[in-house]
Amino acid sequence: MMKHAFALLLLASGSATAQVPVIAFDSTPEPLQLPGDIYFGEVTGVAVNSKGHVFVLSRGNTTGPAYAAAATQLLEFDQTGKFMREIGKNLYAWSFGHTVRVDPKDNIWVTDKGSDMVVKFNAAGRVEMVFGRKQEASDRETGPLERHNPPLPAEPGRFRQVTDVAFDAAGNTYISDGYINSRVAKVDKDGRWLKSWGERGRKPGEFNTPHSIAADAKGNIFVADRGNRRIQVFDGEGTFIREIRIDVPYDKSAQPAIGAVPDLVKLEAAGAPLTMAPGAPWTVCITPGPNQVLYASDAYPGRVYKLSLDGKVLGVLGESGKQLKQFGWIHEIACPSENVLYVAELLNWRVQKLVLHPR
Repeated sequence: MMKHAFALLLLASGSATAQVPVIAFDSTPEPLQLPGDIYFGEVTGVAVNSKGHVFVLSRGNTTGPAYAAAATQLLEFDQTGKFMREIGKNLYAWSFGHTVRVDPKDNIWVTDKGSDMVVKFNAAGRVEMVFGRKQEASDRETGPLERHNPPLPAEPGRFRQVTDVAFDAAGNTYISDGYINSRVAKVDKDGRWLKSWGERGRKPGEFNTPHSIAADAKGNIFVADRGNRRIQVFDGEGTFIREIRIDVPYDKSAQPAIGAVPDLVKLEAAGAPLTMAPGAPWTVCITPGPNQVLYASDAYPGRVYKLSLDGKVLGVLGESGKQLKQFGWIHEIACPSENVLYVAELLNWRVQKLVLHPR
């Protein structure tokens, strides 16, 4: 972790510099209490509702084969961290969970990358709407989706390895889709398909793995375009507004959470996705309230970034590792307030509750 109080930030414009504080923070030990017979697997998602209840999406509860085992489990905890219930046990859509979100009416939404489906539960935990359709088990050709180059055309109403959802004040839902389709889809409050935008590429409005999505109070849509190492901002109709790049210097000797230190020069030269590049956003979260801020995280060097909605980096915290206050591939952030975050980690099979102490 950085030992000095400030780091130099090169702004996306390339013409200005600013000092970025390292934010002091604590991690609450065991913020969620699991029953003795339930375990987290890779924790892919975390969300918080209006009551402070925490919803965790985990690739747990599976004893299937190493390849293609169903790995999705949705668990609810109260505001004190006490386990309440499992939602959707043995649900038809469960295959390979990706994210969980809670909308302004406390409905719970889950994206499942394996089944290519999005499921909306009401607050009682009953299914209200489903989007997409998983492959039929009776079909001989059912199997992993192929990643064609160039990608096959996207189809209205269907997804290919869907990743996340966000909501605007009018009740519209925005779906990032995803590892293969590389687009954003929009549906209205009744589930009617309205439109989609984007395709594979590097230009403004194009994507390489739109991995996470969030909306601000004005209805602007922030897309974590992970493979292109940027956050793209659109209005609610898909008109490109700007891009945000997180360029905060880091310790070149920092160890990754797993694997070798990424060779960024080789990745860029090969035109490969910049998934492991510093500042590549794996997730985005926007706080509620009149003075909203955005949080994002990367896998290497494993930090959380606090930004203004116009893209200025306001602070940075954390590093890769296995101890409290260290991170192993944060896959989703819930930010119920500016100084309280819940982070879901793939590699460490846990949720950390972070309490920030900004200067």
